[in-house]
Amino acid sequence: MDYRKFLGKVESAVLPYFGGPSVDAPSRRLRVTTPPAPGWWRFDVQGRTATAREPAGPEGLDGLPLLRGHLWGTRLVREGAVAEPVQLLPDEEPPRFSPVRARRWHDGTLVFEALEFEGEAEGNARLMLEEGRTLAEVKAVPASLRAAFGYAVLEGASRALGIRFSPVEVRGQVLSVAEGGRPVAEARLRALATERAVHARVVEARPRSAPRHQERQPQGTARVERALESAGARLLDTRRLENERLEVTFGFMGERFISIVEADSLRVVDAGICLAGEDRQVTLESLPSVIREAIEDDVLVITRHA
Repeated sequence: MDYRKFLGKVESAVLPYFGGPSVDAPSRRLRVTTPPAPGWWRFDVQGRTATAREPAGPEGLDGLPLLRGHLWGTRLVREGAVAEPVQLLPDEEPPRFSPVRARRWHDGTLVFEALEFEGEAEGNARLMLEEGRTLAEVKAVPASLRAAFGYAVLEGASRALGIRFSPVEVRGQVLSVAEGGRPVAEARLRALATERAVHARVVEARPRSAPRHQERQPQGTARVERALESAGARLLDTRRLENERLEVTFGFMGERFISIVEADSLRVVDAGICLAGEDRQVTLESLPSVIREAIEDDVLVITRHA
């Protein structure tokens, strides 16, 4: 067999491109030669590289895990008040709180599939939000819609107070916000701000470590990527800092996290979440499981934002 012919074979595949240096096929990750605009593309695939040839319609969604929920911005809010980014939404922005069907792509990303038919509940929720009212007296509202409504109330309060939040920080209170409205939302956001201020004082009080002069491990970024992938997270970016440290940005459970780690050991210096000063007890590989536990216990506080 002439293996040169096999290696030079060019195949065609329709895949969703979400941005970045790679695109995921069902069984492998491919390097994109010239990144196109996000969307569905027909790629020429040769070996481990993919070249975008032309825009295409969605393919390969049938049989993938199906999720339903309601839109809050660009997130699909589903059971358990989980609010996860959904990619490749229509060019024409859907109405607020639209019911949506999405599929879980092979790399874990949610991909938009279709808008679903609305009932009275979606229109009632939009009206309540516009009038500054709550869903306390509104019946027959699906749990995912109630949660999307609560996130929207928190979003408005966040803009007014100048206090940022991520859905995973407020998931446990979002249904209470939908019932109690703006006062409940503001109380939760102020509590987040207080916890972040306490964390900042703890960090400021830590003794400064002296610069270290030791040989760097040459495969740093590859080690970071492997450590995160083994924990179910995905590396988004790295940035080398002074004193042999790395700033690592990664995606996990539909959220974006920024942590600082030692470049040689990948021991955490600043987790980017509140760990009561115990950041150095954690490694980059174990950090996602710590984050998951904090989300499930409804105690997550994010202290580093982009």
